[in-house]
Amino acid sequence: MVGESTFEKGMHVRRTVLGDAHVDKANENSNEFNGEFQNFISNYAWGEIWTRPGLSKHNRSLITIAILIALNRKAELQMHIKAAFNNGVSKEEIKEVIMQSALYCGLPAANEAIHTAEEIFKVIKK
Repeated sequence: MVGESTFEKGMHVRRTVLGDAHVDKANENSNEFNGEFQNFISNYAWGEIWTRPGLSKHNRSLITIAILIALNRKAELQMHIKAAFNNGVSKEEIKEVIMQSALYCGLPAANEAIHTAEEIFKVIKK
């Protein structure tokens, strides 16, 4: 990744974590209204933050899942549970994050997360 732009690094990590199909769909749906936002995500979230050396992608996935549970962001949680497997996260680890989140985020948030995770596991057979 040396010599690559932040955007290029971001797109590489974005594809590695989320998968080509997800990124291709986002790019296909890019338009005059949301195009700048898509570039922002690739540059900043994926190119600046997810490429930082202080945490592994595995740990970033676990942290992201916990934060999305706390924020009650189901669509993003679904996406990041799917993506977590690309970073070596196991079902057991996802379950433990949800259990920990129940303590600090509340039972309703964790209950929603456990159901969301089960929906994802059925679809991707993990």
